[in-house]
Amino acid sequence: MGPGPNHCLTSLAGMAELASLVQRLEVAVGRLESMSGPGGSGGNSAGGAVSAYVEAFDVIVSGPVAQYLSLSQKIGGDVQKHADMMKQAFSSQRILLITASSSQKPSDAVLTTLLQPVSKAIQQVQTFREQNRSSPQFNHLSAVSESVPALGWIAMAPKPCPYVKEMQDAAMFYTNRVLKEFKEKDQTHVDWVKAYLSIWAELQNYIKEYHTTGLTWSKSGAVASASAAPPSAPAGGCPPPPGPPPPPMDLSGSSGGGGDSGADNRNALFAAINKGSNITSGLKHVSEDQKTHKNPNLRGTAPVRSGPKPFASSNPRPAASATPTRKLPPVFELDGKKWKVENQDGAQNLVIDRTELKQVVYAYKCNKSTLQIKGKINSITIDGCSKMGLVFDDVVGIVEIINCKDAKIQVLGKVPTISINKTDGCHVYLSKDSLSCEIVSAKSSEMNILVPNKDGEFTEMPVPEQFKTVWDGNKLITTATEIAG
Repeated sequence: MGPGPNHCLTSLAGMAELASLVQRLEVAVGRLESMSGPGGSGGNSAGGAVSAYVEAFDVIVSGPVAQYLSLSQKIGGDVQKHADMMKQAFSSQRILLITASSSQKPSDAVLTTLLQPVSKAIQQVQTFREQNRSSPQFNHLSAVSESVPALGWIAMAPKPCPYVKEMQDAAMFYTNRVLKEFKEKDQTHVDWVKAYLSIWAELQNYIKEYHTTGLTWSKSGAVASASAAPPSAPAGGCPPPPGPPPPPMDLSGSSGGGGDSGADNRNALFAAINKGSNITSGLKHVSEDQKTHKNPNLRGTAPVRSGPKPFASSNPRPAASATPTRKLPPVFELDGKKWKVENQDGAQNLVIDRTELKQVVYAYKCNKSTLQIKGKINSITIDGCSKMGLVFDDVVGIVEIINCKDAKIQVLGKVPTISINKTDGCHVYLSKDSLSCEIVSAKSSEMNILVPNKDGEFTEMPVPEQFKTVWDGNKLITTATEIAG
């Protein structure tokens, strides 16, 4: 595989480097193309033996990743297209691991270039979800899109493993929807969920063993160069995955920059703090006749603090003119089985009355608007809206409130489930027929449920936001707690 040794010997040094790069790429692509078959040890390749942690990564690729790809192909449609993008993402990550296993860590600028292929793959996966919001497999796409940033662990020192766990948890909100929809219908989708989540579980175990505090680079060999990045990476590509936070401030005073008085100031501050109760000993006592609040005559002669006035500027910046926001046109239409209500601003009389049981409603980026839905409908989703009011009769599926601020929901008939996720401020008015409704919430605040009384008034009750978890010897027990006001 790849150019033979005689050809490399007769080539120029630059051509030899390019041939070596092509050879490594061919090995990686060949290994990924054989993922659906029995996985080998991956210990050797045409390019020579790979490191132990590359072999361990290959075990993940030939195991849960290959199973996920196979099941995605079986499901087909957008899920299969998404899986092909994920395959490329893991391919890009493996190439970077090979580079790190044989090279010393480069400068930040070079590292940014090396991370670009992985970053580009992550962005491609997320963009595909955003471009296919009307897909019948939207929950599958969302599960992958919300968690694919986990591949950015390579830039998340010193705690890459908790980062991957956080991304896995983000996926579970949507994988639970997939399970709910297909648990009694199609086992393939249930197996797909298990295979996909196991990828991130195995990746966490892998990171704990080989990259506990961040991507492990070789202690020997040449320093990695930008030429080690795959040629497919664009010169001005998308930014890499988010890097680690800045190092903590050096409070020891041993600053490498000569002439920096900041360290001396900090040392003086800590020396003063260490005085404990004696810290006030250096303060000057102010007598009664020197206090301006008791002697109005002193106020006119009191020294005025020098320095610029707050918020004063001789050249004030133009209000938000540097980054204008493009206002999208409002949408209110029936597209197939889906009612689209998008970009409405100040629309208080939006009414959908020609409904059918198979139809769904999707409201997106609406502000200070009210939507009323008459009749019985399949499901309703309110996404990214602010100060949004929703009134509806009957829903046979679920009502979802996602990424909203200050939403008010009123049920006139029946609804089995209301889901509130990543929302700040949500009031739900239940009807007498919807008191058995299940309300599921996550990462939300200021949620209140209003239950009707016999006299027609409502009793308002808050949804818990704080929880207490204890270990009972066998399992974790979680209960809601109330914050004392």
